[in-house]
Amino acid sequence: MPDQTPSVPTGDVDRMRRALALAARAEAEGEVPVGALVVAADGTVLGEGWNRPIASHDASAHAEIGALRAAGAAAGNYRLPGATLYVTLEPCVMCAGAIIHARIARVVFGAADPKTGAAGSVFDTLVSPLHNHAVEVRGGVLADESGALLRGFFRARR
Repeated sequence: MPDQTPSVPTGDVDRMRRALALAARAEAEGEVPVGALVVAADGTVLGEGWNRPIASHDASAHAEIGALRAAGAAAGNYRLPGATLYVTLEPCVMCAGAIIHARIARVVFGAADPKTGAAGSVFDTLVSPLHNHAVEVRGGVLADESGALLRGFFRARR
């Protein structure tokens, strides 16, 4: 998928750049570099997160979960209708389930995850018609930058 086409709204690119900065924070902390943020329909950033499973000793401490927790606290509700979640890597099944339960309207992700992606790469969790809530999904926004960050991290680990 191309990083940016004329059809990708500038706001999506700008928000993904913020998610990439959060991913860099995860990497600086020794975590897999994934960053996420939740933005309300009015453009207000409700929550941010970055991978923290190693530091927190918590397998559920993915970037998306951190952003959803912060957004829920800011909104005073775990349901976030109309919100968009931006994340540098395609969500996994666990995160996709949380996204659906939070009633997120849109997910915009960077790099596809060919091993555990749940927005169409491996699983169709986010886009399944079986749910009572539909999530609009756009992938590939700044995919090259997101993928390069992940590849560099894993290359350095080998």
